[in-house]
Amino acid sequence: MKFEHLIEINDPLNPLIDTISREQLWRGLVLRAENPKMFMPHLDECTISARDAGSFSRRLRFGELVIDDKVSLSPMREVRFDVPAQGEIAQSVMTMAIEAPAEGVLYVRFSYDDGQPASQDDANKMYEEFKKSAYQEADIDTVRVLRELAGEGKLDSSYLN
Repeated sequence: MKFEHLIEINDPLNPLIDTISREQLWRGLVLRAENPKMFMPHLDECTISARDAGSFSRRLRFGELVIDDKVSLSPMREVRFDVPAQGEIAQSVMTMAIEAPAEGVLYVRFSYDDGQPASQDDANKMYEEFKKSAYQEADIDTVRVLRELAGEGKLDSSYLN
């Protein structure tokens, strides 16, 4: 199943949305990768085991379920999560990409690929729709947390240094 959606971050025509800079957004997306417990309350533990230039490996624990993945950072553009096949978990990829189609306009494109072809039967199609909805809700929550952090000044470079 492949799935992607956009979440608007800035719209210069909407004064009700607080503006977040590209730098703040980038710091927030990196924070989402480095400290996912802030964004996923059901996550029990995240351990970063190795760092290289532009990437790091993590181990995520959700109760008995343990997932190892690799996070790759393309500065100011994209955070990519690669989950290799492990146990009963199939290989999958998730990306959070910053898009700026016009001056002052920012979006994050969330993309998912679980490595499986689209389902043909109704039961699996329904399950895929449920997964898509869950991903989208989690991504909306991610942006909500990023907005809160930005509003508190916690995504400013002076706060993080």
